[in-house]
Amino acid sequence: MSVRAGYLALALGLVPLTLPATAQEGAAPPPAIMAEAPALAPLAEAGPSSGVSLPSVASEEGSLMPGAASAPAHHPLVEIVLVAHPVVQAVMAILALAAFVALTILVQKLAEFALAFARLRRAARALGAATDLADAAQALAGERGPAAAMTRAAAEELRLSEEDVALLPGTQSRSTAALARIEAGAALSLRAGTGVLASIGAIAPFVGLFGTVFGIMNSFLAIAETKTTNLAVVAPGIAEALLATAIGLAAAIPAVLIYNLLSRRLANYRHRLTDLSTMVLVLQSRALDRLAAKPATRAMSLPRAVGG
Repeated sequence: MSVRAGYLALALGLVPLTLPATAQEGAAPPPAIMAEAPALAPLAEAGPSSGVSLPSVASEEGSLMPGAASAPAHHPLVEIVLVAHPVVQAVMAILALAAFVALTILVQKLAEFALAFARLRRAARALGAATDLADAAQALAGERGPAAAMTRAAAEELRLSEEDVALLPGTQSRSTAALARIEAGAALSLRAGTGVLASIGAIAPFVGLFGTVFGIMNSFLAIAETKTTNLAVVAPGIAEALLATAIGLAAAIPAVLIYNLLSRRLANYRHRLTDLSTMVLVLQSRALDRLAAKPATRAMSLPRAVGG
């Protein structure tokens, strides 16, 4: 067989890849790619009609896609809390309790302020319609609250001054002191609980920071124990740390907002209560002027009676 016939047979795939000795002696061996061409040519020409099924790149990618889709998803927040370290769990529980206390104080104080402002409105209508302190005290006889208490205190001081004329000069000063004491007591009663909100707003971020530091420390300990920086080892501790920080902020921010809201409501309440205190003192001052004018009227009418 000649060299040319050997190449032809090799191209047609009719002979094995080993060349005869004459071809090896007479010419240089063909490149290796020529040896692979006969095996690739039938596969490349095979189609749907040939009955040969070839693995394609798309099928291989399709077989890999389920593996990529089955990657571990992020843990829900509840699972992160359940698998967290007991110390971090305790921090989260304390912060959650603080947030619940802040919301409870908000609901309670809004109800108290609504009732207190309703009482102030009724007292303001009664004092505005009264002509003297006795009428105001009678109109507010069945009422509760600081406005009614201030009206009764001023009426009591006026009654004592009417019984003892020597008490007249100090009636207004004593009444002012009594009304200021009642006003301060009412403001103190409404302020109760707001100090807890201030403490939560100031301390909760630091408690969350403690949980963050402990979670990161726990992550470093896991790295040292497993001697690997794989995310599967580091991520749980970091997630615990970040969740503790988030809960701390979630407890502190509403507490500060609620504290500011209640402080503004309290300032408005004290302003209205001061207005009612002024109205009570005005009514008492009119009664005192009438009481002081009675001896002078008596003294002026006495000479006329004698002269007649």
